[in-house]
Amino acid sequence: MVSRVAVTGLGLVTPVGNTVAETWDALCRGVSGVGPITRFDASAFSVRIAAEVRGFDPMQYMDCKEVRRTDINVWYAVAAAKQAITDAGLEVTDELANNTGVIIGSGIAASPRLDEHFQVLREGRPDRITPFLSTMLMPDAASSIISMMLKAKGPNFCTSSACATSANAIGEAADKIRFGRAQVMIAGGTEALISGIGIAAFASARALSRRNDDPATASRPFDATRDGFVMGEGAGVMILEDLELARRRGARIYCELVGYGATSDAYHITEPAPGGEGLVRAMREALDQAHLPPEAVDYINAHGTATIYNDRTETTAIKTVFGEHAYRLAVSSSKSMIGHTIGAAGGIEAAIAVLSIVHGIIPPTINLHHPDPECDLDYVPNEARYRAVNVALSNSMGFGGHNVCLLFKRYEGD
Repeated sequence: MVSRVAVTGLGLVTPVGNTVAETWDALCRGVSGVGPITRFDASAFSVRIAAEVRGFDPMQYMDCKEVRRTDINVWYAVAAAKQAITDAGLEVTDELANNTGVIIGSGIAASPRLDEHFQVLREGRPDRITPFLSTMLMPDAASSIISMMLKAKGPNFCTSSACATSANAIGEAADKIRFGRAQVMIAGGTEALISGIGIAAFASARALSRRNDDPATASRPFDATRDGFVMGEGAGVMILEDLELARRRGARIYCELVGYGATSDAYHITEPAPGGEGLVRAMREALDQAHLPPEAVDYINAHGTATIYNDRTETTAIKTVFGEHAYRLAVSSSKSMIGHTIGAAGGIEAAIAVLSIVHGIIPPTINLHHPDPECDLDYVPNEARYRAVNVALSNSMGFGGHNVCLLFKRYEGD
């Protein structure tokens, strides 16, 4: 028997808020989290802006020793996971522990710590490298530490599929529940790439916006004047449960995760396949698994990076899958406000899709003033929209040709 999958808890740390409530309020108001880089001296860089997490105190979620021994991406993940567990009203008891798993992904782990320790080596002090650096660099560090903190003894691993990372984590976690491998999964992703090496690498690839003099308008998905994405950071985690367990314990059920599609372009390391062929298949897989027609979808939280290839390819793919219904859909890009959070993007954006169902509000795509003629859908420009959302799709695409789609549906009982 295939189990239904309920979403019962959410946790967010983003450039516009350190909790779900703060983030959602800012997104609905169209607030930009982009500003000058303060994490390091970027004065010599061609790109001097990013969407940083601000005012975050890891000591609210971890003790001093744990903070010293871990990277920033772990701090964000732990915070989001603990928020989500609290939100779900869930206790991982001895009875439940063996059936509770953790999948937290990261695209590129521990970039800030690498920067720090490269400098130590350049100064000729290899003996000053922390003995915890090896575990800081583990891509699965966040997943492992969350598992230990919450005593979750079920499936525990990380995903890493570039910008599709945490969408894969959530989809794989849902499958664990569907097929009886777990009853509860703590799933999502985290990223902290605002460091010298992180910004320099993507700037060198000419992937980043250089609107240094006007950071708030730098992230411009689907706009003809866009010039690249803005690096962001943060974490998004959700609690997935076997629907029957959630019912038995009287949990508040946000919605159901009813579809998961994952494909590969097998085409190019950075460019999406022509026409979004891989994304088309991923969206259709998600719809097929959910047994829903394209016309059932009300809202798509787009990958929407503000790069020409991505925006146009995603638009074409949506038209291919949805036909005339594509023009009735609401499509928006959260990256216009929070930047591109790489491995955390799928988790954060999936949570936003869930919240659109709960609140009947679709966050806008800000900075959309000069629409690209090849991007001609309804991208909810500049202002949030009140609209009933029964089914929401979250798209993720990643370097390497990864395509992931998560489909969420309002919970209506049996």
